[in-house]
Formats: sequence, C-alpha cells, structure tokens
Amino acid sequence: MEKLTNKEEEIMQVLWDLEKAFVKDVIAKFPKPAPHYNTVSTMIRNLEEKGIVSHETFGKTHQYFPLISKEEYRKKFMHKTIQNYFENSYKNVVSFFAKEEKISVKELKEIIEIIENNKQ
Repeated sequence: MEKLTNKEEEIMQVLWDLEKAFVKDVIAKFPKPAPHYNTVSTMIRNLEEKGIVSHETFGKTHQYFPLISKEEYRKKFMHKTIQNYFENSYKNVVSFFAKEEKISVKELKEIIEIIENNKQ
C-alpha cells in the first residue's frame, strides 16, 4: 500500500471516525472553509481506486466506508517510516524522540514496563 497524501489522510481520519459516510458528511467534519464537494468526492474515489475505501449505493448517491482500519494503516505507515528514516531500528526511533525532548523519562519507563509485561 502506498503512503496517502495529507489530504487523503484527512479524509480517512473522518471515515475512520464516522465508519460510514456520504461525501456531505465528510465535508461537514472539515473546518471552515471546507473543501468543495467535487474535490472531496474525487479524493474519495481515488481512495477507492487505491483499495482503501469502498461504497454502498443508495439511489444516485454513495455511502463510503474504509476497507483498512486506522490501526492497520498506522502499522504499515510506521513500519515504512522506521525502515526509511531510522535504519529499521526502533531504538533509533525512541532515541530520536528522546533527543528532541518529545518523550519523558517517565514515558520511557512506562514503555519499558509495557515491553516487560508483553514478554511474560
């Protein structure tokens, strides 16, 4: 699966939250000024072509829903990011956040506890 564009990710965030939505429902979740109906519709159809979204037909309109869960996408995206930017090392990821002061010692201790509990 290819990485989604930022706009595609925004639409997917809405679809993951709503689970099923018509284009107008997606637009309603965007801050004002919201994107144009045709723009959102085209982007959703592109997501459908990528195999990430599907739809049910109701007369002349479509209700869209995700074919991949947020967790599934996150896992694939994170794996690719770690591979491409951190030499496939989770240690490098954690070190990066520690150096950037984006993670505290308390949070690191919590991560260690999670790892230790998962090994048991």
